[in-house]
Amino acid sequence: MVGMIDRVAFRLFGLEIYWYALIIVSGVIIAMWLASREAVRVRLKADDVTDFMLVGLPLALIGARLYYVLFDLEPYLQDPMQIFNVRSGGLAIYGGLIAAIIWLFFFCRYKFINMWTFLDIAAPTVILAQGIGRWGNFMNHEAYGPKTSLAFLEKLHLPNFIIENMHIDGAYRQPTFLYESTWNVLGFIMLVILRKQKLFKQGEVFLAYVAWYSFGRFWIEGLREDSLYIGGIRVSQLLSVLLFVGAIGLAIYRRKHNPALPNYDRSFGPNEKIL
Repeated sequence: MVGMIDRVAFRLFGLEIYWYALIIVSGVIIAMWLASREAVRVRLKADDVTDFMLVGLPLALIGARLYYVLFDLEPYLQDPMQIFNVRSGGLAIYGGLIAAIIWLFFFCRYKFINMWTFLDIAAPTVILAQGIGRWGNFMNHEAYGPKTSLAFLEKLHLPNFIIENMHIDGAYRQPTFLYESTWNVLGFIMLVILRKQKLFKQGEVFLAYVAWYSFGRFWIEGLREDSLYIGGIRVSQLLSVLLFVGAIGLAIYRRKHNPALPNYDRSFGPNEKIL
C-alpha cells in the first residue's frame, strides 16, 4: 500500500515546500527551454523568451490567482490574507493565459516581434506545461471528479499510487486531473507533428492550441467537483465554448480574407524583418 501522498515535498529552514509548486516550476522551465529552441529555429533570440517570461510569469501567476479569487470571492472576504496563500493551489489557468497574452501584446510591440509568430512558438510548450502542472493538482488532492468505484478505476489500468490517492473524503473519485493532463500532452504531440508537416498558416498553431485545449477542458470541467460558477454556469465551460468558437472562426476568417497568409514555417526568413 502506497498510502496518501504528502503534499509537502520537503522543509527548508522551517518552510514547507509543496509538490504543487515544484511541479508548476518544472513545467515552466521545460516550456521555456523548448520555446527558446524553437525561437532560435525561427530566427528570433532565445533571450526573447526569457525576457518575456521575466515579467510574463509573475503577471500570469497574478492573473491566475485573481481569476480564481474573483469567481470564489466569499471565503477571501472572510479572510483576505488567504488571497496571497498560493502555495497550496488556487490558480486558474485561464486567468494566467489572459494576463500573459495582454503582456505579450505590449512586449511584441516593444521588441518589434510578430505577435502571431511568438504565440505559435509558445503554444505547444504552454499546453505541455499545463499537462505537467495538473500533476500538482494530484499531489494536492484537488481538481478531482465525482464519486466512482474502485472497480471503475481498476478498469482504467491506473497505477496503484493513483488509485489510492483518488480515495478522497471517504470515496473514490474520478481522476479528472489525469484526464486533462493526458489531453494536454496529446495536444502537445499533435501540435508539434502538424507544425512539422507545414499544415499551419501563421497564427494557426496558437489557434489550434486554443481550440484543442478549450474543447477538452469543456468536457473535463463538467466532471469536476471544484468548478467556479457564475449564475449557476461553470465559468470554465462558458469560456471554453467562447474560445473554441472564436479560435475556429478566426482561423477561417484569416484564411478567407488573407489568401497571402504565410505558412508558419515561412513567416520568417534570414533576410526578413519580423514585425
